[in-house]
Amino acid sequence: MPRQLNRSTNRGLRRAFAVWTLASLAVLCAGAGLALPVRAQSAVAGVPLERRVKAAFLYKFLGYTEFPASAFADPAAPLTIGVIGADDLAVELARVVAGRTVNNRPIEVRELRESDAAARVHLLFIGGNDPQRVARIVHQATGAKLVVTECDNGLQAGSVINFRIIDERVRFDVSLDAAERNGIKLSSRLLTVANRVQKGAQ
Repeated sequence: MPRQLNRSTNRGLRRAFAVWTLASLAVLCAGAGLALPVRAQSAVAGVPLERRVKAAFLYKFLGYTEFPASAFADPAAPLTIGVIGADDLAVELARVVAGRTVNNRPIEVRELRESDAAARVHLLFIGGNDPQRVARIVHQATGAKLVVTECDNGLQAGSVINFRIIDERVRFDVSLDAAERNGIKLSSRLLTVANRVQKGAQ
């Protein structure tokens, strides 16, 4: 069963991403008005830096996504983020969004298992780089609007946004077709800082 996160865990820092700093992410996002919250820029012992960067991005994605009114039970309903296969990122994301709102809605982070893939959430992050597994989960994610992956072929698997590591920096590609299929609209300010925006077969 899905569970809401409210505590941190300790995981080792991945050396391959040690050169990436959250300050660099802040500079990248600033060009499109995507300033990082101060708390997200703080070091969190035990959480890999790559995960902290991606958690900060996921939080910002919510503010630049227009969800259909039908995605909410009522005007006070929270924005929900589901996370599959990335416990450390889920914990960091819960820390980042604690006490924050997007468009006057609170944010709820839920750690999901693969069997929960069809859960009704607004944003679903699927961790891992196994293309077959990711494609299977994306196919099952019928309750998610904004699906985000970190797999080499994430967009081809059907995700809306896919993280990539380019020059030791976290970047992301966007599929406008997937966004349209899921009934969401992405802000042009978000698209401006994307590594690649895909429209149509490529």
